[in-house]
Amino acid sequence: MTKIKDLHKAWSRDRKYRAAYQSLEDEFMVIAAIANARRRASLSQAELARRMDTTPSTLARLESGRGHPSTRTLLRFAKATGHRLKISFEPVKGKG
Repeated sequence: MTKIKDLHKAWSRDRKYRAAYQSLEDEFMVIAAIANARRRASLSQAELARRMDTTPSTLARLESGRGHPSTRTLLRFAKATGHRLKISFEPVKGKG
């Protein structure tokens, strides 16, 4: 079976693929942060859903990137996982 990281490495040789992937980098970072916070809290999607008063399918969409969470949702997620939400803006190299 081919691993995703191997496919990504091969596909990254293509300029169009790299550009598309880089354009989604910020979304990937949010998705990874969400999944990591749930794992650190040792919560299943079902337990976290109960704590947030939502459904496991809603959390699955959140962790898969199929939705764009509001700040309110992220705050509820942080509280339910025992985290504090921290949002920052960092300058982009070469941009004013």
